[in-house]
Amino acid sequence: QVQLVESGGGSVQAGGSLRLSCAASVVNARRFCMGWFRLGQGKEREEVATINRLGSTRYADSVKGRFTASKNIAKNTLDLQMNSLKPEDTAMYYCAARATSLGAYCYDPATIEYWGQGTQVTVSS
Repeated sequence: QVQLVESGGGSVQAGGSLRLSCAASVVNARRFCMGWFRLGQGKEREEVATINRLGSTRYADSVKGRFTASKNIAKNTLDLQMNSLKPEDTAMYYCAARATSLGAYCYDPATIEYWGQGTQVTVSS
């Protein structure tokens, strides 16, 4: 079983920064693709950034150049540094994991096996 616990959400003005962290309780984190998804009001849950087992990262077009995801295998943590935040980034952010083959990404929320409880990010204009 995998448990994911997010922290670091909050409220910030447009142009500001936040850093989200996800602590994963998992026996062998190397088996999992992990990532961040978000659910905005009136929207579908969407990929923000996912990191495959090889350490390669994929970003949604809307966050490229502003967000940076990083994974620490030794500590079983997944972070998301969010800079130049915009009001449209307002959403509940979820940490997620799925056991995958070596180079596969886990960008489709319908295939995610494990979700955290979410942390709210609110960006005001």
